[in-house]
Amino acid sequence: MMFTRRTMLGTLVAGTTMLGALGASAQETIKVGILHSLSGTMAISETTLKDVMLMLIDEQNKKGGLLGKKLEAVVVDPASNWPLFAEKARELISTNKVSAVFGCWTSVSRKSVLPVFKELNSILFYPVQYEGEESERNVFYTGAAPNQQAIPAVDYLMKEEKVQRWVLAGTDYVYPRTTNKILEAYLKAKGVPESDIMINYTPFGHSDWQTIVSDIKKFGSAGKKTAVVSTINGDANVPFYKELGNQGVKATDIPVVAFSVGEEELAGVDTKPLLGHLAAWNYFQSIDTPANKEFIAKWKAFTKNDKRVTNDPMEAHVIGFNMWVKAVEKAGTTDPDKVIATLPGTEAPNLTGGISKMLPNHHITKPVFIGEIKGDGQFDVVWKTDGLVPGDAWSKELEGSRDLVADWVTLKCGNYNTKTKKCGGQGS
Repeated sequence: MMFTRRTMLGTLVAGTTMLGALGASAQETIKVGILHSLSGTMAISETTLKDVMLMLIDEQNKKGGLLGKKLEAVVVDPASNWPLFAEKARELISTNKVSAVFGCWTSVSRKSVLPVFKELNSILFYPVQYEGEESERNVFYTGAAPNQQAIPAVDYLMKEEKVQRWVLAGTDYVYPRTTNKILEAYLKAKGVPESDIMINYTPFGHSDWQTIVSDIKKFGSAGKKTAVVSTINGDANVPFYKELGNQGVKATDIPVVAFSVGEEELAGVDTKPLLGHLAAWNYFQSIDTPANKEFIAKWKAFTKNDKRVTNDPMEAHVIGFNMWVKAVEKAGTTDPDKVIATLPGTEAPNLTGGISKMLPNHHITKPVFIGEIKGDGQFDVVWKTDGLVPGDAWSKELEGSRDLVADWVTLKCGNYNTKTKKCGGQGS
């Protein structure tokens, strides 16, 4: 087929016009980044968070979108690969031009993306409980800080279960190590001797728990009530709980309280040997409120699967997403600087009753619940706080942290030292 110069030029012009139209239509949407592992060791926990974000975006679009535009989800898979999280975050912000990102689970993935969000001045909503010791201008922490999960759980075990010996068992990365450092200091301050604290770390995806569970049993046979405080993450939880069952470790003998095991993780486990073991969260699917019932029904309808469960980090995404929508509407723009300035003080209902508020330290207020594992993989709430607990960015238990406060509204600083009256380097 022969082309004249004129037909070639016409083709080029048509192509350019089409590209222009595509560009214009792309700008008609507000893009939202979803940065969760859909493969690898953390997929067991993170895939659900991708799905709930798709549901929230779909719901918002049915309400008319945001600022007169439709929301568009941009999903990437960082594949439980921590350096890849940073690459995928850069891709979402620079190439896909997303207005905000909802993502990460492990603290090592969050630490990996922090420099990217700071450099490119974008917004990350982080929905998972973590070790604290951080407050960044570009991050909004909708999961629990240690004072909203770890500390209340230990208090519960001490007071209600009369625990005297402590096994701090975690996956070997920053969240368990820092949380256990905080808990060790807290326990010692409460008079627990070092000989009554056993600390153990295992790699991601660890599968051979025979020796460790045997060590836990031995440690618990000294005549003092013993408990395991678990910061084990991801799919390693499945063989850990199976081995507890294999070795006959019952909740009545050595209760385990987990910070990273929720309904989603229990969906893959035979729960019979786990009856009575505990988890500390800020939400459980079993909590009976109208808002939660409505959410569960919507979730099952959206996923077209009656067996799909809900969990705590999902609720954190619900709260964070609703806060982001409100802040964008109030600011009248998705411009990061304006949205970041508008978010503190923003309120959104949680699913368990009560209203969560975004604080100046970029953490939120949350209730705390302790739940007992039931045979159906759900939790029976055995304890809860009276009201909502404000999240502390910095732990009072640690020497280098107790004088620090985070305040991005008045002080414009993530780690202001109340003694030296100086911002310690995280402020900008």
